[in-house]
Amino acid sequence: MANSLSAKKRVRQNAKRNVINRARKSVVKTQVKHLETSISAGEFEKADEQFRLLTKKLDKITATSTMHKNTAARMKSRLARRLSNAKAQKA
Repeated sequence: MANSLSAKKRVRQNAKRNVINRARKSVVKTQVKHLETSISAGEFEKADEQFRLLTKKLDKITATSTMHKNTAARMKSRLARRLSNAKAQKA
């Protein structure tokens, strides 16, 4: 357990940050699931909109250092590739 005041404060701050960061990551995971269900259902207009919203959310989250920028870029790249491959298969 922390003894100094600054260490106690740091424990409190870490607990708050943990809750906020977890909520942000949960939102991203939910949006990824929505995008994947849209792709699998063949609703490509809806999937395009979901992808746009997801990239916007990922960019915001990386700006707050909740997630590393390369992790977000990798997610966006993989999802974009999955979306374009699904569109190509349908056409």
